[in-house]
Amino acid sequence: MTLELFPREPASQTSKKAAPLADRMRPRSLEEFVGQSHLLGEGKVLRIALTQGEIPSLIFWGPPGTGKTSLAMLIASHVQAAFVPFSAVTAGIKEIKEVIAEADRRLRGAGQRTVLFVDEIHRFNKAQQDAFLPHVERGTITLIGATTENPSFEVIAPLLSRTKVLVLQPLSDPEVGQILTRALTDTERGLGRTGVQAAPEVSEAIARWANGDARAALNLLELSARLAAAGPDPGVITLAVVQEAAQHKSLLYDKAGEEHYNLISALHKSLRGSDPDAALYWLARMLASGEDPLYVARRLVRFASEDIGNADPRALTL
Repeated sequence: MTLELFPREPASQTSKKAAPLADRMRPRSLEEFVGQSHLLGEGKVLRIALTQGEIPSLIFWGPPGTGKTSLAMLIASHVQAAFVPFSAVTAGIKEIKEVIAEADRRLRGAGQRTVLFVDEIHRFNKAQQDAFLPHVERGTITLIGATTENPSFEVIAPLLSRTKVLVLQPLSDPEVGQILTRALTDTERGLGRTGVQAAPEVSEAIARWANGDARAALNLLELSARLAAAGPDPGVITLAVVQEAAQHKSLLYDKAGEEHYNLISALHKSLRGSDPDAALYWLARMLASGEDPLYVARRLVRFASEDIGNADPRALTL
């Protein structure tokens, strides 16, 4: 018999400690879930479905950090279904068939339903999405897909007709602040056991920086706590520490997707509304996100020609 000087912790405990703060702080119940009151509030569609215990197949559409994965996990737990996470980035039709076969055995043998959560479902091609159709229709699986892209463009029509698309909104600053406060005070999963402290204005600054993304906020809080521990005032997160940890903020944008057209539309509407401050904001936002200046210039020329036109012929010249 050998005596270990440093006994190993159970694998589950070790993995939990190694997990990022954002993963450790996932809500464990619907009461802990923050945001999306338009879906989970009293009398709202998802709340009613959960109360009745009958969850249809769903597509969660929303920006990163709004709770798509956490909500899917809570739904499976609430209806006592097996939760099977599935990544559209690394899996193919073979893996889909294996997971569905296991779900069928689980349903026939133990009578337990399976919630199949497909992250980044827009990454699947049409043939891969087709593979879900008969099993969703028969109820072998309850499919919950998550996407940051417009499902109307990225998910095939037959699958859309068999699912309910729910839009998840970016969290408000107070909602992000609530999550940060919980992370700072939670002694089991959060930073409470470390004794780190942060003034309310620090949490407010992190919430503003995160722009509705709870994951980004928690990641910044965790990095700020590490920097503070090595700073001149250990255990205190200051605004200076947060600014050092934040560095450059990557803005939510894509060159050919939803946000691309949202921002150029906002620029056009600001110009039509004769709001120069708003127009300059959206212009700067697009350029800071990496948009091609020539594209913006072409759209401004088009605006001067089509929207202003003969009302002021000098607009095109300027």
